[in-house]
Order: sequence, then structure tokens, then C-alpha cells
Amino acid sequence: MANILVVDDELGIRDLLSEILNDEGHNVELAENAAQARVARLKGAPDLVLLDIWMPDTDGVSLLKEWSAAGLLTMPVIMMSGHATIDTAVEATRIGALAFLEKPITLQKLLKSVEQGLARKPKVLGGVIAQGNLPTRTAHVGAASYASNTVHTHVVQNSHGNSVGANDNVPWSNLQSFDLNQPLRDARDAFEKAYFEYHLVQEGGSMTRVAEKTGLERTHLYRKLKQLGVDLSKGKRTIG
Repeated sequence: MANILVVDDELGIRDLLSEILNDEGHNVELAENAAQARVARLKGAPDLVLLDIWMPDTDGVSLLKEWSAAGLLTMPVIMMSGHATIDTAVEATRIGALAFLEKPITLQKLLKSVEQGLARKPKVLGGVIAQGNLPTRTAHVGAASYASNTVHTHVVQNSHGNSVGANDNVPWSNLQSFDLNQPLRDARDAFEKAYFEYHLVQEGGSMTRVAEKTGLERTHLYRKLKQLGVDLSKGKRTIG
């Protein structure tokens, strides 16, 4: 049994999710906007948050950024939206979201995502949030970095696919860096390539499982991988 916070401005969705999750034995707290979600988070860290993107006061991605900046993103967060783009998904994942659920949400996808989220409850390592085996990419930028124009963000992942803290004793060759001074399109492509390569390895090369994990239709995923130059011949990558 877990404590789950559901944040959505639509009453029908809040009631439906609450009913389903209560039937599964979870305790559910509801918030209809970011203001209520802030209060609920400060009262105590939930085990999992289901967070809608489009809300009238503050959107879900902005709230996710706010929690991350304040060191409050210590729980798995699953984003929900009926209109999310790949750019929004990448941005939320970069900040620390675990996954996306596309509305209308099917019962099977909801329960599977909740199960995976609870299995990957994050812990703070060296000031960087790590979610189970899912690496969190976080930019730590100081005044000196801005002055020297050498801002980088590192994939916090070792050679075994486990998340580690930025200050852990990990060989530099096992860390990947992204140059945040390059054009947005190039930086985004570099991140997306690393993101998809990570999931391909984690899912044993199965395009079907990667498509399900990343929330993309399989044909779209295949085109995206080819566009990014991901080598599909490596490892045991299969279509199916």
C-alpha cells in the first residue's frame, strides 16, 4: 500500500483515478491545481505523484521544475497529458519525471506505470536524484560556469546502467556529458539519442518494449532512432 498524490484539474479524472487506486489498496490524496499540490507535498512526501501537465494556475512541468530546484523531487512523478509533444516529454524526463501517461488513460497502463513507479522510488545521491535504474540528467550550473562558458550536464549512469551521484567515484569514461552551450536543436538531439540508447539497452533491444516504455508508437520510434543515428545493429536489438 502506498500514498499516492493525484494532481489534475478535471474532477472526473481525479475521481476515477482515486477510485481505481483505492481499489488497489493505495491511499490517495487529491489536488486540483499546483497550489494544492504544493501544500500536499509539504505535508509529507508521497510515495508517488500522478501529475497533469495542463492546469490553469501552474502547468505540471513548471511544478516539476519547482520541486526539483527546491530539492523536493524525492518521489517518482508520472506525468499525464492528452496533448504532450515529444519535446515536452523530453523536458519533463530531463527534469526528473519517470514516465508519461497519455489521456485517455487505460486501466492496464495506469496500473503498470504505478507499479513501475513504486518499484523505482528515488533516493538522493550527492545532490542528484536517482530513480532506481533510471538515470536523471541534471544540470548543476554555478556562477563560475557561466563566466567560463563551460556549462555541461552529465548523465548520472555507470557502466552497469545504475544511477550514481555526481560526486561518486565513477570513471570519467563511464559518464556522458552534454554541452549546454550548443544550439537547442543539437543539445536536444544529443539528449534524445542518449535517452533512447539507454532504454534500448535496458529492454534488451526490444523495439516493442522501448516503444511502450517511452510512450511512442513503434513506427514513430523506429523513424526517430534512424533520424538520431542510433545504431540498431548493436547488442540484441530486435523489432518485436
